[in-house]
Amino acid sequence: MFDFDNLAGFFLRQLVRFYITTPIYYVNAQPHLGHAYTTIVNDVLTRYHQLINCECYFLTGTDEHGDKIVRAAQKAGQSPESYVDYVSSLFKAAWPKLSINNDDFIRTTEERHKKAVAQFLNLVEKNGDVYFGEYGGHYCFGCERFYTEKELVDGLCPDHQTKPEFIAEKNYFFRMSNYQDWLIDYINQRPDFIRPERYRNEVLGFLRDPLEDLCISRPKSRLIWGIDLPFDNNFVTYVWFDALINYISALGWPDGQLFAKFWPAAHHTIAKDILKPHAIFWPTMLKSAGVDIYKHLNVHGYWRIGASKMSKSVGNVVEALTMADKYGSEAFRYFLMREMNFGLDSDFSEDRLVGRFNSDLANDLGNLWQRSLTMVQKFSPYLGGFEELEAQSDDQSWGQRIEKLIEDYQKAFEAVDPRGALQAVWEWIGLLNKTIDEEAPWLLAKDPLKKERLKAVLKRLLDALALIGALIWPVMPLTGEAIWRRLGLDHSQIKLSKAIKFMPSSSFKDPKTLEVGSAFFPRIEAQEPTIESSKGQEEYNGATDALTSQISFEDFKKIDLRVAKIIKAEKIKKSDKLIKLTLSLGLEERTVVAGIGQFYSPDNLIGLLVIAATNLAPVKLMGIESKGMVLASSAQGHLALLTVSSEVPVGSKVS
Repeated sequence: MFDFDNLAGFFLRQLVRFYITTPIYYVNAQPHLGHAYTTIVNDVLTRYHQLINCECYFLTGTDEHGDKIVRAAQKAGQSPESYVDYVSSLFKAAWPKLSINNDDFIRTTEERHKKAVAQFLNLVEKNGDVYFGEYGGHYCFGCERFYTEKELVDGLCPDHQTKPEFIAEKNYFFRMSNYQDWLIDYINQRPDFIRPERYRNEVLGFLRDPLEDLCISRPKSRLIWGIDLPFDNNFVTYVWFDALINYISALGWPDGQLFAKFWPAAHHTIAKDILKPHAIFWPTMLKSAGVDIYKHLNVHGYWRIGASKMSKSVGNVVEALTMADKYGSEAFRYFLMREMNFGLDSDFSEDRLVGRFNSDLANDLGNLWQRSLTMVQKFSPYLGGFEELEAQSDDQSWGQRIEKLIEDYQKAFEAVDPRGALQAVWEWIGLLNKTIDEEAPWLLAKDPLKKERLKAVLKRLLDALALIGALIWPVMPLTGEAIWRRLGLDHSQIKLSKAIKFMPSSSFKDPKTLEVGSAFFPRIEAQEPTIESSKGQEEYNGATDALTSQISFEDFKKIDLRVAKIIKAEKIKKSDKLIKLTLSLGLEERTVVAGIGQFYSPDNLIGLLVIAATNLAPVKLMGIESKGMVLASSAQGHLALLTVSSEVPVGSKVS
């Protein structure tokens, strides 16, 4: 028998401390999808670590000093103080509406932060790493930083596509160049310090060129909205040298109990546009001040609308709360975590969100819950309670599947891959739906000799649903808790170790007390989208054109369409969209690579009779030769294979 007790005990022994931060968001704009994604990722990672019994601390907040704030306040007709108070309150109020449960919210205008910045600057200056000098450079007010000629793209700021203003002035500088060799060695000795690896390589690429010293002040003759330099009150602190210190000022550095407990077990989560300040400025600042370096820097990509990065200046910003209000915060959180491959850019469209909602949440999870609980209640009058059952012949393989699920789930989260963790869970959901089809409890219920088998199948489904409730809780906390509550379990004490312990135990005494309840995710019918990406519009236009275009019957006859049976299906590594299919055409078998991985799990494909185009020229996809194509229909972000009835022999021609 599989040793559930040992696996549950493993998680009980994993008590470690976990500290995670978002960047503190600049208050020159209201919260949008980009802010929401980073904050939700951190909430999900925090909940995962709580699930495996870690002591956690989650920080977010707002960055409120600098040129951009002054300009935004002037544009709004407000003082900087009243402006930052208002916008910061919008961020603080937004997160509970997305089920984000942060432990602290820091503002750089708070006294606790100002005090820490002054202490930090004094340490760096005392260490001999600050000097006074004159500098002339290309200054971007949007970035609030100087650019070298080499960094500009066609004379423009690479982020804002505006021409920087050349400014020459006297300022204080941090001897960042003193720490270049140390930083290169530090990164090389810790391969997972910056994740994913592509951004580690990018930082090492920066460091191949000589590292310039960092200007850390702005003269009050030009800017007064900032924290005074403790050694010269004619200057305020450069916004990055101020902002980065929030990660320790919020913990009460240098003497606070939280700092002693959670630093340096820090995981910073950022978007790739602020990689350099976090990967170069911040570690060298910490080294100069004699503070331990943080543990990990986790870097994600951009959300794109159509072909463009989401940007307020472009006018394609997605309001996160609008999407959450329309589809529910649970579905919105699920979509963001399932859709973006952490570290890479991803496309946002409302159609894709609806597709995920209907296929993954309504069809897969919702259908599993409804059919499982309905059968338990239907057959309960003559089943009685689920007392301890005799071991079934397949318990060992079942236990191994659970072990593999949890192993894949944990590996994904430890690698900052919520998408991979959800894929593992949804493959498990697919397996459970397949189990129902194969075991056919409605047939077992008709045979008095199979009463124990029926009871074992239903008990297994209930146990598996309890485990699913725990596994989805980091991403969909309300749904995970509702699953446990409807199963009669203590939803306020969700832990993975407890979920595993339920598997062999008699947790469900009386089936009649279980609550089926309403559907967690009622299917969404086609509706007018709130936003429309240019890419989506092009696809729609193309589909409309296709309906009106014509080909001759002779052209159509050239396509050899056959009924094929899927006899083998497997995921292709490094791709979440492609599945390798082995098709039987009666007299032959052939390999076809199909882009259906986001809508089907391999286990659910075996045995399906599909329509295949068999005379297409072979092509190589991900190194695999594909000889043909299976037919499918797609709409509103959902895809369905075209199948035929079982009466049609395999290999039959479709005409």
